[in-house]
Amino acid sequence: MNINELKQKFIDKYGESGADIRVFHAPGRVNLIGEHIDYNGGYVLPAALEFGTTLIIREREDNKLQLASTNMSYEGTLDTSSIGKEKTGEWTDYPVGVMVELQGKGVKVTKGYDFLYHGEIPNGAGLSSSASLEVLTGFAIQSLEGVKDIDTVQLALLSQKAENEFVGVNCGIMDQFAVANGAEDHAILLMCDTLEYEKVPFRTGAYKLVIGNTNKRRGLVDSAYNERRSQCEQALAILKEQLPALNYLAQLTPEQFVTLQDHIKDAKVRQRAQHVVEENARVLASVDALRDNDLESFGKLMNASHESLRYLYEVSCEELDVMVEEAQRIPGTLGARMTGAGFGGCTVSLVHEDDVDRFVSEVGAAYEARTSLKGEFYVCGVGDGVKELKEAK
Repeated sequence: MNINELKQKFIDKYGESGADIRVFHAPGRVNLIGEHIDYNGGYVLPAALEFGTTLIIREREDNKLQLASTNMSYEGTLDTSSIGKEKTGEWTDYPVGVMVELQGKGVKVTKGYDFLYHGEIPNGAGLSSSASLEVLTGFAIQSLEGVKDIDTVQLALLSQKAENEFVGVNCGIMDQFAVANGAEDHAILLMCDTLEYEKVPFRTGAYKLVIGNTNKRRGLVDSAYNERRSQCEQALAILKEQLPALNYLAQLTPEQFVTLQDHIKDAKVRQRAQHVVEENARVLASVDALRDNDLESFGKLMNASHESLRYLYEVSCEELDVMVEEAQRIPGTLGARMTGAGFGGCTVSLVHEDDVDRFVSEVGAAYEARTSLKGEFYVCGVGDGVKELKEAK
């Protein structure tokens, strides 16, 4: 749906008014490489996607806030004086939670607004639809309330806090950070603990990102996450006896790990630590490859990342493995891997534009034949972070 169509939907819903209609957009995000290492002191390498969430918004003459979405039937209505007084358990808790955090930072919602959101990110696909919604709301409200030079790092942090504390979902910072700070044709090298970051050129040229949604419900994520985190903490405690200055597993080089790994007697615990150390090294090698515009080497690192997540960290599943295997069979695929927490969700592949149609057709057919599930595919490039759209697109 283009911007003019969305504006017409907005007018059909809220009527004509003398106030200006403004349009904002925030992307989805995909993590290109660096999985399950953020809580081990490692780097992640996310990128903003070209598609995301659009907000049509207009100031009202009263103090009422009306929130609606083209994707959801539920609509929220509240007054500026009652922001955060109650939660509904609906999607509107995400933007309301951001308003709560903004007010806590001294950015008051002084006027009423009509909101119409339109999301292009499939819910539950692991492409950060909630982070996109949060960052979008925070950016739009600050713009409309006259904040100059919006700090997108702080915007990411307050959006994360809204999800943690108001919505009640214990997410990390990567999603909001990538959505708020993404840049076209760039990935973001991010240390989640310190928010040290760098924008890395990601010139895909004739290659496209293809996100594959397995449509496999993720049922084991929480328990597996807790178990893996505990195993990493065990490995760190053991290795810290040898290296007292070691604070995170990802501080080790692969060479250091080889010399120390025999101190970890439990094979599973040792495998978890091996993944963390080697995955962090893959992220840094990926950055070098991208700086050299060496997409072939980057693709090989993507493949190696999936193998490690499958066999060492054991957070993949049959559906993810099948989709990656079938993706890697297509001649124009440089690399493919699971992305996200695992046990379902999405894969990300780097595919030559001439082979994208074949990829979608053949991988889709083979995946359905092998799993009895119908996959979905989203072809895109790397887009900008949150921004106001001054002209219809």
